[in-house]
Amino acid sequence: MDNTVIAAWRNCYTMSAASDKSCPIQCCKKIKDTVQKLALDHKDIHASVSKVGKAIDRNFDTDVSGVGVEGVWDLHEKQQFLSEVVVGHLYRQGLLSVAEELCQESGICIDLCQKKPFLELNRILEALRLRDLRPALEWTMSNRQRLLALNSTLEFKLHRLYFISLLTGGIVNQTEALGYAKNFQPFAQQHQRDIQVLMGSLVYLRHGIANSPYLHLLDSTQWADICDIFTRDACALLGLSVESPLSVSFSAGCLALPVLLNIKAVIEQRQCTGIWSQKDELPVEIELGKKCWYHSVFACPILRQQATESNPPMKLICGHVISRDALNKLINSGKLKCPYCPMEQAPSDAKQIYF
Repeated sequence: MDNTVIAAWRNCYTMSAASDKSCPIQCCKKIKDTVQKLALDHKDIHASVSKVGKAIDRNFDTDVSGVGVEGVWDLHEKQQFLSEVVVGHLYRQGLLSVAEELCQESGICIDLCQKKPFLELNRILEALRLRDLRPALEWTMSNRQRLLALNSTLEFKLHRLYFISLLTGGIVNQTEALGYAKNFQPFAQQHQRDIQVLMGSLVYLRHGIANSPYLHLLDSTQWADICDIFTRDACALLGLSVESPLSVSFSAGCLALPVLLNIKAVIEQRQCTGIWSQKDELPVEIELGKKCWYHSVFACPILRQQATESNPPMKLICGHVISRDALNKLINSGKLKCPYCPMEQAPSDAKQIYF
């Protein structure tokens, strides 16, 4: 702000050489306009900054002990287990030095055979981010049979991307591109249309692919996609989930925690503290989104409990589904009346549902 006002003074001083009489008036007007503009800008910025603090206070609650299980990490074995999970996550992210430091501080020992797959995976991913396809191609060719068993398209997409990178070099790479096309032979039956498109693009090589109908082959998002496909298939071969278990748990906790805190506040306001006594069970069903759907889970609409092997879901003849425990509690004089419709039936008519 001071620099702006000084600049206004200097401007006025320059103007004074042309007109000494009008200088004070013009100087005051110029400074007043500048100060008003700065005050208006500051007001807008201040309003935005103040909203940030309010948003933090509204969305962050430091006291989460009321919805957590006390003493869950008190045992040394549990602390070691947590450290191993964090180390595994760091290996997945390529933060190898941080993982090694944590191993030393927590006193846990990770075998080299457990580290090696992550080292190789991160090395290849780093090369892909630098648009170097050779390490990934070597890895896919050495694991071709296992990838084929998974119906993976990774090797073809890597060859396709390498072929496209040759096309970007123009007419100079025409001979090399034609020679590299022999790598498409094992995939001719499954990817015939894609291979035809790639070979057709050679016609426009002299004028440049960017000026041809094959411009879509140069889409830069392909590099991000190939990283995701490689991560997915590599994790499948290693018997690992694509996403880090720690990341999934953290994301689920971020979604569930605000709901649980709201429920806790409502329970305390209504003085119904005895309703939610078991913290290893959720008082209500919490929607985590399709991203967190891994397998089908049935929650009984009557007892509000998840189905288990000993308490499976049962389908009534009217089509409604309840748990077996709820069914047994609803039996009256050998008859069962559906809690959602007036239809009566024999308890033996209910059929178990398998997910």
